[in-house]
Amino acid sequence: MQRINWQRNDGMVLNSNNVKRQKLQYEIITIDRKKSFLEDLANEIFYDIFEYLDMYHIYKGFFNLNRRFENLIINSNFLHQTNISMIPKNDLEDFHINVIIPNRHRINSLRLSNPFVTPIIFSSPRILLQFIHLKQLVLDNIQMKYLRKIFDCLMHSPLPKLYSLSISIIDCIESLDILFVDLFNLSTLKYCKLKYETKTYEISSFLNVIKSNSSPIEYLIINGRFPFIALNNLLCCLPQLHYLSINCLADSVGYIGRNKLSPIQLNYLKYVSLKLDCIRFYQVEEIFKNFFHYIHTLRLTTRNDENYLNAKQWEELIISYMPCLRIFDINHTNSVNYDTSRYRKLINGFNSSFWIEKKWLFTYQHDWSKAYGNLLFYSTDPYRRKDYKFLWDGDAKECSHIQESNLNSIQHILIYSYEIKNNDLIYLPNITQITIKHYPRQPNGSITTSLDSMIQLKQVKKLIIQCHDFPFEELIKLLSFTLNLHTLKLKLISLNENNIRLIQQSENFQYVSKTNQVKHLDLFQLCEFNQIELIINLFP
Repeated sequence: MQRINWQRNDGMVLNSNNVKRQKLQYEIITIDRKKSFLEDLANEIFYDIFEYLDMYHIYKGFFNLNRRFENLIINSNFLHQTNISMIPKNDLEDFHINVIIPNRHRINSLRLSNPFVTPIIFSSPRILLQFIHLKQLVLDNIQMKYLRKIFDCLMHSPLPKLYSLSISIIDCIESLDILFVDLFNLSTLKYCKLKYETKTYEISSFLNVIKSNSSPIEYLIINGRFPFIALNNLLCCLPQLHYLSINCLADSVGYIGRNKLSPIQLNYLKYVSLKLDCIRFYQVEEIFKNFFHYIHTLRLTTRNDENYLNAKQWEELIISYMPCLRIFDINHTNSVNYDTSRYRKLINGFNSSFWIEKKWLFTYQHDWSKAYGNLLFYSTDPYRRKDYKFLWDGDAKECSHIQESNLNSIQHILIYSYEIKNNDLIYLPNITQITIKHYPRQPNGSITTSLDSMIQLKQVKKLIIQCHDFPFEELIKLLSFTLNLHTLKLKLISLNENNIRLIQQSENFQYVSKTNQVKHLDLFQLCEFNQIELIINLFP
């Protein structure tokens, strides 16, 4: 598959680009030494330059300079990769007329990311059919009505080279049938990535088709609620499937299931990643037995059914039905009371020789931040997790069973603890994102002081504060340490209205307002005018 070949050859492509870049730099320096002008460069050098630019930037920078550059772009032989997401609306019409229309037979990658773009580019079905070299199509924030028109056109006259399709739908879907049946009728498609939202309890019958309608899709990524009861039929329609990822496999309330297809052998399916929302173990077990015989990697996120903690049950299932499995990565959350002895007994089952010989290691934590507790059970080595939940058990003997060998891979820390003590602190060297779920009360110092002991705050790029009581003064202090932060999300600004003027006059506020690099601010609250003024002054 072409996508796999690209991944394998990343190093070769990078080396080739470096050689091209060095050659181009040498030629430009040589011409510069001769005191020549930019227009003295040969057409071949401009084509080399264009390879590093998006089509819109080529158009904006060169098209209107003179007739030579206009002809250079229009008559070029290279295939264009066009990202229309970055084109301002007032430039779109000219770009469409001068570049898209005359070059649509040359474009091999097209990305549309603005809702107003699709009706212009695909104003007529005949226009789409003239993208004869199109291999990759990305449709972000598209409305379902335009997507249906594109599908209708593709099914009647398919594009011969289209193998990759990524879709993000902006409106809610009433029926998944419409989306998936149309997708499975695209005869050249190998890679498909979907992002959508469904109307609650309005998922109708799904994939009411027969096996003859099987799809050639090899890579399928679904980011949206998908009814578990439809998973059997989905897999039956994908005989060539290599890779499957579903980020919310949901209980099928309101779903009308019919015509359950007989299981097929998925000889090529090697990788499966599923996040299960309240799906019982016995239900998933049936899917494992029917379809997962050849998989090498299984990643599961589950909750609420303690049968997922039954090591003996897993052992029998893997030996009998998943003999090729090399990576077993599980992340399970279960509600518990303060008597955890029963769960410890279950978890100890994963210490048998079967798990140790395969080097499948596990650990657990407790979260007592709510009225009821949560047990977090998850795989450790050899899997490199990027997220880490920082919890406080309330029992020092049970606190933090995480293994030190995993700490270097963690990039995102989530603070759940209501209290952080010095003996709880661990060092996480590669954190780039912080999420604060609860505001911890510090017996000594502030949360900023504790975080500064745990991570390198200067390398943090994204900060998310989801609690209601995080003090604004503490936020300013934290911002004074996270000087490279570019994205900030706040649930609520917590401050005394009478202190706004004093806060703005403080030395810390003045320092942060001059040094912070925040470009994206997401604030989930209604603001008074003086609060808006405060935000503008803090993030210029």
